[in-house]
Amino acid sequence: MEIIVGKTAGFCYGVKRAVEGSKEKIINNKGQEIYCLGELVHNKQVNLELEKEGLKFIENIDEVKKENSKVIIRAHGIEKNIYKKASENNIDIIDYTCPNVLKIHKIAEEYEKQGYYIFITGNRNHPEVIGIVSYCGQNFSLIEKEEDIEKAIENLEKSNIKKLVLISQTTYSIKRFEEIKKIIEKKISEKIDFAIKNTICLATETRQKETEELASKVDAMIIIGGKNSSNTKKLHEVASENCKNIICIETKDEIDKSEYKNINRIGIMAGASTPQKSIYEVIKSLKE
Repeated sequence: MEIIVGKTAGFCYGVKRAVEGSKEKIINNKGQEIYCLGELVHNKQVNLELEKEGLKFIENIDEVKKENSKVIIRAHGIEKNIYKKASENNIDIIDYTCPNVLKIHKIAEEYEKQGYYIFITGNRNHPEVIGIVSYCGQNFSLIEKEEDIEKAIENLEKSNIKKLVLISQTTYSIKRFEEIKKIIEKKISEKIDFAIKNTICLATETRQKETEELASKVDAMIIIGGKNSSNTKKLHEVASENCKNIICIETKDEIDKSEYKNINRIGIMAGASTPQKSIYEVIKSLKE
C-alpha cells in the first residue's frame, strides 16, 4: 500500500498563528482567565486541547463579567460591533483573526463607503461570513451557490445602485467562484460598474488544486478535518469529482481499515484546521 500525503495538508498560516498564539497567552497569563469567543478554529481536537490547558470558550461577549479580562478572537473573525462592546466593557481583545479575513473586512468597508452594492460568495451560517456581512452596510446579498444569483441580482436592481463588487469567503470553492462570476457578468446590465475581488486565500486555492491532482492519481482518498470546517468540506467536494472512493473523517477512529486492504494507492489531504498529529495518526493506523 502506497500512502501519499498532500504537501499542503494541515494548519494554514492563520490557524497556526491563532493556535500557537493562544497557547503562549495561556502560559504567560497563568492565574488569569482567558476566554475565546466561539471556536478558535474548526477542529474539535484542537479546541479540546486548548480547553484542557485553561482556555474558556464563550459564545457571547456578554458572558465576560470581569473588567480587564482577556478575550481571544478566533481565526474566522467577529462582527464589527463586538469590538466596540469589548472596549466599552474594558475587555482586553487579543485578536487572532486571520490577516486574510481582516483584509476582506477592509475591502467590504471601503466599497460600502463608496456606495457599492456587495455580493458575497460563501456559507451564510459560517462565522467568517457573519463577520464580513457586518462591514457591508445595508446593501449586500449572499450567494452560497448558483441558484442564489437570480435573487441577488433582483435585490441589486431594486436598490437602483449602479456599482457592484463581488467578494468571497476565504475558503470558498475556487471553481464555484469563477462560475458565479461568469454568470453575474452575463446577467447584469452593461450600465453596472462591476468590480471583482477574489478574496479566496492563496492557501485555500493551492490546497484545492493539490487535492484535485492527488485524487486523480489514487484509488482512494481520505480527507481529514472538522465536521463544521468549510475548507474541509470544499476539499471533499473537489476530491469527489476526481475519485470515487473517498471518506471525510475527523480522527483515525472513523476508518474501517478492512476497506483498504486491497487498495494500492491512498491519498490523504487535510483541512486548514487539522493538526499534524491527526494526520500522523491516520497514516500510522493505515500502515498497521
